Amino acid sequence: MSKPSEITASETNAHLRHDIETTVTKDVTLALSEDVGTGDLTAQLIAADKQAVASVMTRVDGVLAGQDWFNRTFTELDPDCEVFWHVKDGDAISAGQPICEVSGNARAMLSAERTALNFLQTMSAVATKTASYVAAVAGTKAKILDTRKTVPGLRLALKYAVAVGGGLNHRLGLFDGILIKENHIAAAGGISAALRSAVDLVKHAAAADTIIEIEVETLGQMEEALSAGARLILLDNFTIDSMKDAVRINARRAELEASGGVTLQSVRRIAETGVDRISIGTLTKDIQALDLSMRFKLH
Repeated sequence: MSKPSEITASETNAHLRHDIETTVTKDVTLALSEDVGTGDLTAQLIAADKQAVASVMTRVDGVLAGQDWFNRTFTELDPDCEVFWHVKDGDAISAGQPICEVSGNARAMLSAERTALNFLQTMSAVATKTASYVAAVAGTKAKILDTRKTVPGLRLALKYAVAVGGGLNHRLGLFDGILIKENHIAAAGGISAALRSAVDLVKHAAAADTIIEIEVETLGQMEEALSAGARLILLDNFTIDSMKDAVRINARRAELEASGGVTLQSVRRIAETGVDRISIGTLTKDIQALDLSMRFKLH
């Protein structure tokens, strides 16, 4: 049986590293439940003891991600099923390239096929897209990060795929860091008041190392945040010129993160302003599944 793969990114959220095995089990169990339900009627056309082998290939170039989800989908229905991989998560794959072979009970494999490919195609698409952004900013200090704009129920899977593609994970959820946005600032009574409240909250929390980030929309707000002791500032929808001004005014007092409307065409120019981080919702939100094909042979 195939062994679990390892996350290839060195700076991946600690919660994600810890929870990956549990996440795979949960994701696969839910996915099979909604697809197979009380049983695969069509698979019953095949003799119960029939064995099969299948090969998976890619029709397009990309970056592979999702091996553990793929493996678990098959072994959940047939514990004796085996998957032999020619590549590993994080590897570049080319159109026409064989990716893996699967062998086991034919009924189980036919029932698992679509769910397994759904995971592999979707996660590989995220890894592929992330890798393209990471390549676009190569040579700058900017790091590419994801956001919370993920498919409901697949948060950890998609963030894993971002890590495989060479990106970094922003907070996993509302529990995993403080990000003070426009409405929080208004409700708290201003930037300085919001930051003071956040510092007090973290000081009395179990996780004293919780990240505090504040979003600003103008250079004036950024200067106020710096004066209030901000160490991580999100520049929301700043122009390129405004980002350059922000980097100059900041003078390395805080980490600066650019966000809002980032595209593959604009990300290099954003990185060259000198910001430290670029967060991109489209890494996990606007994706097109990688085109993979699986072909069966019955024994």
